[in-house]
Amino acid sequence: MNIAQQVLDDILPTVAKPARYTGHEWNSVVKDWDQVEVKVALAYPDIYEVGMSNLGLMILYDILNKEEGVLAERVYAPWIDMEEAMRRAGVPLYSLKSRRPLAEFDIIGFSLQYELNYTNVLNMLDLAGLSPLAAERSDADPLIIGGGSCTYNAEPLADFFDLFVVGEGEEVLLELVSMYRRSRITHHASRITHHASRITKADFLRQAAKIEGVYVPSLYHVCYHDDGTVNAVKPLVPEVRGRVRKRIVETLPPAPTRLVVPYIETIHDRGMIEIQRGCTQGCRFCQAGFIYRPRRERALEEVLQTVELIVNETGYEEVALVSLSSTDHSQIEPLVRELTAGYQHPPLAVSLPSLRIDSFSVELAEMFQGRRKTGLTFALEAGSQRVRDVINKNVTEDDLLRTAEAAYSRGWQRIKLYFMVGLPTETLDDVEGIVDLVKRVRAIGRRHQGKKTQLNVSLATFVPKAFTPFQWLSLADEGSLQEKQELLRQGLRGPGITFSWHDPRTTLLEAALSRGDRRLGQVIHRAWQSGAKFDAWDELFDEGLWWRAFAEAGLDPNFYARRERALDEVLPWDHIDVGVRKEFLIEEYQRSLRGEVSPDCRQHCMDCGILAVFRRCQSGAVQR
Repeated sequence: MNIAQQVLDDILPTVAKPARYTGHEWNSVVKDWDQVEVKVALAYPDIYEVGMSNLGLMILYDILNKEEGVLAERVYAPWIDMEEAMRRAGVPLYSLKSRRPLAEFDIIGFSLQYELNYTNVLNMLDLAGLSPLAAERSDADPLIIGGGSCTYNAEPLADFFDLFVVGEGEEVLLELVSMYRRSRITHHASRITHHASRITKADFLRQAAKIEGVYVPSLYHVCYHDDGTVNAVKPLVPEVRGRVRKRIVETLPPAPTRLVVPYIETIHDRGMIEIQRGCTQGCRFCQAGFIYRPRRERALEEVLQTVELIVNETGYEEVALVSLSSTDHSQIEPLVRELTAGYQHPPLAVSLPSLRIDSFSVELAEMFQGRRKTGLTFALEAGSQRVRDVINKNVTEDDLLRTAEAAYSRGWQRIKLYFMVGLPTETLDDVEGIVDLVKRVRAIGRRHQGKKTQLNVSLATFVPKAFTPFQWLSLADEGSLQEKQELLRQGLRGPGITFSWHDPRTTLLEAALSRGDRRLGQVIHRAWQSGAKFDAWDELFDEGLWWRAFAEAGLDPNFYARRERALDEVLPWDHIDVGVRKEFLIEEYQRSLRGEVSPDCRQHCMDCGILAVFRRCQSGAVQR
């Protein structure tokens, strides 16, 4: 069933930003629905402008649509006005290109990047006419899979998904689609897609669980101690491995070049290419730095050729060189030099969204001389060197001041600085250091740029995450966080400084969900049933819905967020193997308490364990 006419004529004229829901953007892929064997809907549980800025979804969209006999389309969470209009009209959630109801797809794959989007997943399934609970869906319903950083602790979502892809999805998703293709038949009748299974969904999931990187939560049972901590996570069938190892791509596959160009402005409205994956810095608070190991980079020539194709295929005048730490690429200076020299008329704006302060050299800054400057972003994280040593942020105050001098003196007017509060061992004096640093950077800017100087300061709250050396720590107490935020609000007033901070109301929820166990599924479900959705949006977040849902489930969010764990406690995610040894994380945690820094992995290998796993992948020893 194609619902295009009804949507276009009756609904879209009544909602804000209707281009969010029209599809048919430049470079969107067109395939004949009736001529493909497997239809995949790639879903992002946030609005179009956010989801269209996600490079991971673009990569999977490109890879799947290059496969013969496979179709991939996109769908995003409709904003409140659109959802209400759809429900009134009885229109189910549909994909953007063909405007087919999601229930007609074979597979729906959610990109799970942020815990506060979890209720949007349930809402999208419900709007599609599907039960959010996996146990209530039949063999005729689409297979619901999840991928992304949140799957490294997917336990709070276990009730809602058929399977999760843990790790990098480029290869494993194709393997899953191929297995699905071999085991299931799709036929069409009366404009409704039906599925006739050669094997049951349960049998399919048992087979899929053998693929490296695939986690099927229904095939595992969680046992708890009387105090509510996890006793063990046990496989229910003998052929399922006890620990699920993340999937690693040996070599980064070709980057997408025919990026879909939106009709409206998105969060990151520019071309993008991933120039490297993984990070060697070892910041102890950063989950991405541990779960995306090891570091792999694209060759300079490949990046240059890809950027040329992106510009030609999209018309973008800005391209972002994406990485966890873009300036750590071994060829970053010749790469930027080639890009700035090769695009003169019109000039190409090159964005480096993840800059290390200590690696942003004066020479690199000079390459942008005379170009359109898009602003620079640096993460210093803490206001004192003592705390930066605790979190292993190997930059200094002098690094920041020298970099600010280089940037402002060469024409930049806007710099953005990221800091955190609530870090381990942090005191008010450490937070006062943020105010002092910001004012010193502003003084440098004023000396070079006068009143044009702009300094944007963004403050996040430290949330302990799984698979980091701080995974055992508690979230800072609310009173302490509020005191530190107020100190900064007062101290960072003044011309040229814009200060923004994370809503403290959502911090406790994020901390609970990020390190929660499987019992939190009932909390998420109850909160959604009560009306929770778009919890990442300040204007829609209703904390009361969540605290009532916790209470009704007999659970306490502080048990998950503000309880320090023993080093020998079984953690809800211990059955997931990211390739980094738990013993190494404990060693790093203990070094942090002593204020000891660890070197960049490129300078000295700390034997975290990932290289041994990566070599197994390269040798073909890992089961596919």
